[in-house]
Amino acid sequence: MNSDLMKRITERRAGFSKGQRRIADFITLNLDKAAFMTAYALGKTVGVSESTVVRFATELGYDGYPHMQRALREYANTRLTSVQRIDVTSERLKNRSILKTVMESDVEKIRKTLEVVDEETFNRAVERILGARHIYILGMRISSFLADFLGFYLKLIFNNVTIVGGAPNEGDIFEQLFRAGEGDLVIGISFPRYSKRTLRGLRFALDRKADVISITDSQASPIAGISDCTLFAPSEMASFVDSLVAPLSLINALIISVGIRKKEELIRTFEDLERIWEEYETYETSDSSIQD
Repeated sequence: MNSDLMKRITERRAGFSKGQRRIADFITLNLDKAAFMTAYALGKTVGVSESTVVRFATELGYDGYPHMQRALREYANTRLTSVQRIDVTSERLKNRSILKTVMESDVEKIRKTLEVVDEETFNRAVERILGARHIYILGMRISSFLADFLGFYLKLIFNNVTIVGGAPNEGDIFEQLFRAGEGDLVIGISFPRYSKRTLRGLRFALDRKADVISITDSQASPIAGISDCTLFAPSEMASFVDSLVAPLSLINALIISVGIRKKEELIRTFEDLERIWEEYETYETSDSSIQD
């Protein structure tokens, strides 16, 4: 429903009342502002009642204004430029504590993730990771940090993990994935603004009969519908910075679940690593002294 929000407005415009047309015009021309306004604020801005705004949302096929607002925000996440994001956030944070507002927002995103993540799907993702012949992890741009985090820990558990990325062009992604096939698993990670290269890489993997797990923010994501195992973690913009707290928490849970299932092998791995770290003084110890 989120992906065709503007299409719905266009198609149903002829049946709108005068007040609803004012709402539609404002949303179309001021998406960056409308996505973060309450029903009361939106109505006041365009000169209609709050109830008119609610009826407008219902007319578009939403359960209510909060439902339409979520669709607006998801749409805005993919459409707003970095400059527009800065302007929106400056307005939202005006006269408010940035530290408190941002951290409270991150806490709320983790709470929402608990509500939207299907535990059966989560467990199925764990089983696919455990049973994969080879694991490829694909995440570009902002999502590359999540891919690196997941890959770092899965490499400690398995010896069959490849992090796909760092390529100057998408042809190189295909070259990194061309050995993927039946029995292999590609984990695609994509959060707004979505990378076309990630989507193309996952489609390429599917064409080669590899299994695909998608980790993304919502059903509006272009990678949400191309696998039968998709994990959702809400991610909303924070100025030009995207909040990845909830996705990182979800990935952390995924790593721990896999690690527990591979407990004996993981213990042996870390016993060896601890000896190596100690021998080569990888980490600073609390009882060490600085020598001149």
